[in-house]
Amino acid sequence: MPLISVQMIRGRTAEQKRAFMKELAEAAIRTLGVPEQSVRVIVTEIEPEHWGIGLTTKAERDGGSA
Repeated sequence: MPLISVQMIRGRTAEQKRAFMKELAEAAIRTLGVPEQSVRVIVTEIEPEHWGIGLTTKAERDGGSA
């Protein structure tokens, strides 16, 4: 059973996440030759202030508070 785990910064719409998850699942089905029911996709959203890029956070880079 393939498990695809994605971490991304919070801010995308529910529809964007659904479409992304569907594309990932379809890619797994097509390339791995597994049944649809066996594919799992987990999206974990991270707050920008909890996402470090070098010595700063994503929030700081975007002009928000840390």
